[in-house]
Amino acid sequence: MSVAHADDADDYSRPTGETYHAEKALPSGDFYTGQWRDSLPHGHGKYLWTDGCMYVGEWHRGKTMGKGRFSWPSGATYEGDFKNGYMDGKGTYIDSSGDLYRGSWVMNLRHGQGTKSYVNGDCYDGEWRRGLQDGHGRYQWKNENHYIGQWKNGTMNGNGTMIWSNGNRYDGSWEDSAPKGNGTFRWSDGSFYVGVWSKDPEEQNGTYYPTTSTGNFEWQPQQVFCVDLSECVVCTCQRIPVLPSQKMPVWYGSSEQSSSGNRTKSSGSSERPRRRSVDGRVSNGEMELRNNGSGYLQVDDTESNRSSPLRPLRIQPAKKQGQTISKGHKNYDLMLNLQLGIRHSVGRPAPATSLDLKASAFDPKEKLWTKFPSEGSKYTPPHQSVEFKWKDYCPVVFRTLRKLFNVDAADYMLSICGNDALRELSSPGKSGSFFYLTNDDGYMIKTMKKAETKVLIRMLPAYYNHVRACENTLVTKFFGLHCVKLTGTAQKKVRFVIMGNLFCTGHSIHRRFDLKGSSHGRLTTKPESEIDPNTTLKDLDLNFIFRLQKNWFQEFCRQVDKDCEFLEQERIMDYSLLVGLHFREASKDSATPTSGARTPTGNPDSGNPRLSRADMDRFLLDASKLASIKLGINMPARVERTMRRSDCENQLVGEPTGEFYDVILYFGVIDILQDYDISKKLEHAYKSMQYDPTSISAVDPKQYSRRFKDFIFKIFAEDT
Repeated sequence: MSVAHADDADDYSRPTGETYHAEKALPSGDFYTGQWRDSLPHGHGKYLWTDGCMYVGEWHRGKTMGKGRFSWPSGATYEGDFKNGYMDGKGTYIDSSGDLYRGSWVMNLRHGQGTKSYVNGDCYDGEWRRGLQDGHGRYQWKNENHYIGQWKNGTMNGNGTMIWSNGNRYDGSWEDSAPKGNGTFRWSDGSFYVGVWSKDPEEQNGTYYPTTSTGNFEWQPQQVFCVDLSECVVCTCQRIPVLPSQKMPVWYGSSEQSSSGNRTKSSGSSERPRRRSVDGRVSNGEMELRNNGSGYLQVDDTESNRSSPLRPLRIQPAKKQGQTISKGHKNYDLMLNLQLGIRHSVGRPAPATSLDLKASAFDPKEKLWTKFPSEGSKYTPPHQSVEFKWKDYCPVVFRTLRKLFNVDAADYMLSICGNDALRELSSPGKSGSFFYLTNDDGYMIKTMKKAETKVLIRMLPAYYNHVRACENTLVTKFFGLHCVKLTGTAQKKVRFVIMGNLFCTGHSIHRRFDLKGSSHGRLTTKPESEIDPNTTLKDLDLNFIFRLQKNWFQEFCRQVDKDCEFLEQERIMDYSLLVGLHFREASKDSATPTSGARTPTGNPDSGNPRLSRADMDRFLLDASKLASIKLGINMPARVERTMRRSDCENQLVGEPTGEFYDVILYFGVIDILQDYDISKKLEHAYKSMQYDPTSISAVDPKQYSRRFKDFIFKIFAEDT
């Protein structure tokens, strides 16, 4: 990283805002020539680094912004759009080997529609995602073999067609660039083979149909893998050695601190810059984020807070939520029952299931009862808990859902039924349900009312079809629906559902919001001193706008529309968007976050441990990190602080302030089992007489969906 000292006396002799031509020979040996304004490149200019890299194009306040050309000493070039130092927009990249990509970019990554021409004669034309072929695309080899279909993470994956130059073709399912699942192989003479395909010969199963009685009956399907596909290897993209954003210099101008630690003369203003903490509190002095020695992350002001009555931000270390259910706890036996039942349900031998389920699998009468006597039985082990009966609702459906969500059965059992106890959250939810978390935070278990159970079973066919069709759905993931019935005089029934925990992450969640788009009762009643990272804030507490990269924002809008349409059709209301924020500036290196829920703290002598642009590039280009980024999960983004007007008490969305913070976002739609039943209709009628009907949660599903989307599309925006 080069540091350019733009403190030439000529800068101070010119009026603020005037653009002029300048030539800057920098102490590092770098050189800039071009338009200059307020001690920063602004307009058109050229920057030459000592290692031979060069940028020629448009600048905006010291950053490459607009049209430009970046060249590397290896001979590689990029020409196209830049944004904040990144290759972002439309552009053409030619690497040193001669491979050429022309298409869309997002933050240095091929993302969107694009064409890649390889120097060996191969060509790919289609969709890209985070630097790899992903979506629908066409790949043609130099020998004229070609594949048209779905891609995922750079491999042929999904439904697709491979056509060979000799006229043979395969139509069907693919996985990891090979046929997998149902498919048909056709020869140019009209004969064909139909069946289930797999690289494992034992899983291969199908029928050969020759055109004549003299067909090739000795042909084996495995020849497709070892012969026909042997030359159909997809070329990989050469990695960009040094990213333009990693080369952007840090400009020290008139309003910022120079490398020597002295503050240079201000151009046109003597006012000290205002800085804000991550929750928006203001100070006129310099701030740095550091560990204050008491276990807090505190934003300290080097000047006294006499000029501001606002207190500095304190982010307490996040502790694991809930109380461990140990022996003696009132729900200890219930936890043992639950763990025994799950182990029995998941471990029970079952035939392999297809994703195409029969209607009978969703029948509300599809239940399986198992008795668990204390002394054990032919099918159940002895245990120390009281005798109980266990019920599985629609077991085939939930087993298939776990398969659809890529949940490994062994990991699932280990997480819920391992040696570690569950944790009970401190208080029941508004519905009266209790929540339990697995020790690894992977799964959340919620007790259910009978009415909620009926709603889930009723909507299960539509839910299954929705999550199967929408890979990026934001709605809650359900993994199992069960019931424990205690025997004896009590005859107590406890129904519960197992769900994915949205905040199962190595990143600390510093702020969490439950957002509905209504205002009545949507303000946290806790005093500020008691608000910690585990406090769930509400609509009227929200003071941020969430800004997503263009492609992610477009996908987000599409998915919210689909999810809300599904919930509206199922007559569901009162759901909300749960959002968790991890502030990068509160973590010394979020590229390698600490495990657990503890808030990472930086070295007190290291200053502000904000993630650098180079770290951001490494994070975005790390293959393991890319694989973990999905819509609503582990998403790098920015938030802009907002401020509500003092004269508008119930203003849902505040005014943007221009203060931005780098974050990692987690979000999803929760509480999707509230039917608009008679009780909700009565609640709506009663509250409408006391409050503004548009401000209350209990409204018709169609109105709720429309209001929810209107609100969500105001607080989420494209990052420009």
